[in-house]
Amino acid sequence: MKRLLNLLKNKFFLVTMAFLVWMIFFDKNDLFSQYEYRKQVNKLEKERDFYKAQTDQVTKELDELSSNPQKLEKFAREKYLMKKDNEDVFVIVPEKKDK
Repeated sequence: MKRLLNLLKNKFFLVTMAFLVWMIFFDKNDLFSQYEYRKQVNKLEKERDFYKAQTDQVTKELDELSSNPQKLEKFAREKYLMKKDNEDVFVIVPEKKDK
């Protein structure tokens, strides 16, 4: 008990404790803010990885389309419903089942 009382009377201990409390709870970069920043960084890293994968996939498709005329024709037919002059195109849309 006496040791605790002496510790509370020590000005260096009190200043250190006040500094720690200030840094943990009241500072602009307190623990809660650091946690929120870390969550945001993780979210942004996941988004970066997703967009990087998407970019790689699109680049690969672009390379394939520019090097292979058959793939280019297939892509134009599927994505943009293009056709040759002497062809008819029928689009079949499956019905959605009501649950």
